[in-house]
Amino acid sequence: MAGNGIWAKIHKWLALLMAVQIMLWFASGLFFAMFPIERVRSEHAIAAAAAAPVPFDRAADGLLRLGSAGVTGERIEIRTLLGRTVALVSPREGRPRLYDLATGRRASPISMASAARIAEADLAGDARAARIARVTANDSEYRGALPAWRVDFAEAGRSLYVAADSGLVTARRSTLWRVYDFLWGLHIMDWRHHEDFNTPLLMIATVLALAMAIAGIVLLPSRLGLTGGLRRRRINRSAAG
Repeated sequence: MAGNGIWAKIHKWLALLMAVQIMLWFASGLFFAMFPIERVRSEHAIAAAAAAPVPFDRAADGLLRLGSAGVTGERIEIRTLLGRTVALVSPREGRPRLYDLATGRRASPISMASAARIAEADLAGDARAARIARVTANDSEYRGALPAWRVDFAEAGRSLYVAADSGLVTARRSTLWRVYDFLWGLHIMDWRHHEDFNTPLLMIATVLALAMAIAGIVLLPSRLGLTGGLRRRRINRSAAG
């Protein structure tokens, strides 16, 4: 009985200490289970676009033009951007550079107007950009290539981030994503950056929750009245003997 009393105290105080965080774990876990991650990432809102072929002759001529101008890089990616054939030249160090292969002119960093057109083309439907802002520092919502343009749309609180150096859409955010991210920060107990799930605080909380669960398991037989029945049978056997 004394042993059960100790376990009961451990269970009670740990339950009081961990009650809020355990409820947050369950509530956030339920939210994560309800919403597929593809929807959270707004993958369903990406416009379906046919692959745009790159004319090899134009690309070859453009690359020769860039080489003649002394443009060098470790990696070159050729694609179409807003109907034009471009080359993204990435050096070993430093920021990538975007070139228009038809003219040989540098196309990066892209303008605000171009960022709006790229974002509008990426988003399914005919929504138009409501607000555009330049992003020069990462935060809890955006951790990608900098500088970038944040293009806001009225629908679903949606924001698309377009990297200024590459013209690529590097992040898609929405009200659903922001709620998910907030709950994720509570879930992993990284309330500032919402990304580190190896924090000492989370480890301590998990150990305490595990100890509470173990204490509950130890107490379970007595709570179900099983230990009392066993004691009575032992007493009866002793009296009979």
